[in-house]
Amino acid sequence: MQATTALRRRGFLASAWPWRSLAYLVTSSVPGALVLTVVAAVLLVGGTLASVLVGLPILGALAFAGVPVAAFERWRLRLVDPDPVADPHRAPDRPGVGGWLATRVRESATWRELGFTVLLATVLWPLDLAVALVGAVPPLALLTAWTPVLSGGQRGLAPGIAIRTFGQAAIALPVGIVLLVASAYLVTLAAAGRAAFTRHLLAPRPDEAARLLAEVTGSRARLVNAFEAERRRIERDLHDGAQQRLVAVATSLGLAMLDLPPGPAADRVAHAHREAREALTELRELIHGIHPQVLTQHGLGAAVQDTADRSPVPVALTWDVTGRLPAAVEATGYFVVCEALANVARHSGADHAWVTAAHTGGTLRLEIGDDGAGGADPDGGSGLTGLSDRLAVVGGTLALTSPSGGPTLLRVEIPCPKPVPSASSSPRTEP
Repeated sequence: MQATTALRRRGFLASAWPWRSLAYLVTSSVPGALVLTVVAAVLLVGGTLASVLVGLPILGALAFAGVPVAAFERWRLRLVDPDPVADPHRAPDRPGVGGWLATRVRESATWRELGFTVLLATVLWPLDLAVALVGAVPPLALLTAWTPVLSGGQRGLAPGIAIRTFGQAAIALPVGIVLLVASAYLVTLAAAGRAAFTRHLLAPRPDEAARLLAEVTGSRARLVNAFEAERRRIERDLHDGAQQRLVAVATSLGLAMLDLPPGPAADRVAHAHREAREALTELRELIHGIHPQVLTQHGLGAAVQDTADRSPVPVALTWDVTGRLPAAVEATGYFVVCEALANVARHSGADHAWVTAAHTGGTLRLEIGDDGAGGADPDGGSGLTGLSDRLAVVGGTLALTSPSGGPTLLRVEIPCPKPVPSASSSPRTEP
């Protein structure tokens, strides 16, 4: 926790940590007092109406009072502990209030949060406020003792104890400074302990964290799969619809150009024919970038070969994978190779590049390298961060080696089952 770490630093007293810790303890009284008031009112109203059964749902709602309180406490925890605390709750099994209630009742986190709320309303916020007052009031009283003395008055410190003379005020000043320093450490230590207790109760347990991670990973995988399906649909619609119509337009213009005699009309038709052909070329490139048909029909090997042929930098391809791989693996591997070769063409200044692929031990291994200048930075906007995120969805990993002066080598490993034999995907090695 950063608050306890800050205690050991030299500049602790000049930092914001004592003030943040004091604010954390003082603001504890806001939700604590509010919860105490609301719970007392709900108990009064619900108990009064329980005889006519109307109050029973009101009393039952108290079981879920800890959910919003805990959410606010996890947010407030950032005053002294910037590391975020994940929400331990999972998404409801079905939509609606009934689904939400049924899911929350079965979760242990709901009852931990309820227990924390009871402690907050009855014990924690008065204790936090007491520590804050003990840490702030005595030092401030001593440091400002000279103010009433100058006007002929006195500064009362406790029953029967007061500062009345300038000499007493002069002694109170250094004592107040010492107390202020001690209070800074006391308040920060108390806030750190309070925050650790809050995190222990409100943070997800190991099994809950693993479940939440699995849900997030599954959700991300479903989003990626849906995105890939949508890409394939768009590619199919463009290929079978707009592209075919544009081919028909270009063909009709070509035939019309043959039937027209030389003149302004023939020139305009020829211009329209050229524009249609250029639009058709651009549309084909767009379709290929969305989701190449060769990847769907012939597999990853053929799609990578096509990408290597299109690269402005000569690419040597060594492909040692036979058969078809799962669609998600093929799509991920293809876009990894495309992004890597695009980076080679844009940034490396290389004369040659190479791509190797092999499937061993249930893992597809891809290597993309070049003999360029090297010095590739994953955080420099090269797209490698996005590739890492995309690989994480299918459980893949990415490693980059790019010393200054080259060569650059990108290694990718994607878990996948044994390829399914296919006549359209055979081992190939091409220079």
